Amino acid sequence: MTPPEFRVDPDVDLHVPADRGELAAHPTAVLGTIAAGGVLGALARAGVQAAFPHAPTGFPWATWGVNVTGCLLIGALMAVLTTRPTGPLVRPFLGVGVLGGFTTFSAYAVDAQRAVTAGAAGTALAYLAATLVGALLAVWAGDAATGRLLARARRRPEPTGEGR
Repeated sequence: MTPPEFRVDPDVDLHVPADRGELAAHPTAVLGTIAAGGVLGALARAGVQAAFPHAPTGFPWATWGVNVTGCLLIGALMAVLTTRPTGPLVRPFLGVGVLGGFTTFSAYAVDAQRAVTAGAAGTALAYLAATLVGALLAVWAGDAATGRLLARARRRPEPTGEGR
């Protein structure tokens, strides 16, 4: 039997059996879970940005760091979720909520616009490119490194309890 074509989260691929498990959760539960995670992620991002402010003409290191770190963690999370069974609300909470709220395209765009307006077009272009390249490399690295660690952990023999 195929699941209904209804979904709250557009990231759910109905052709992937593990993703279809998320359809078992009620839409209200999924949205509430995403919202709760989003609050935590947005608060963490706001804290980092408040701790490391920058001038309009300066490179926005806090936003860049948040976005690259968030992408690294998203890559790691997706590697875990594709190899380990989890509940139907884990990915919506951590991936869409926490990490979606933590990373920020809006601040990325505003930081670039402010730099251009302040006369630092070169800084804006460097920031735009560094974020794009850094985010793509980070998500790849998070996925690849976590995948290797999980594969290594699966190959490791379980302790037998002998010699204790």
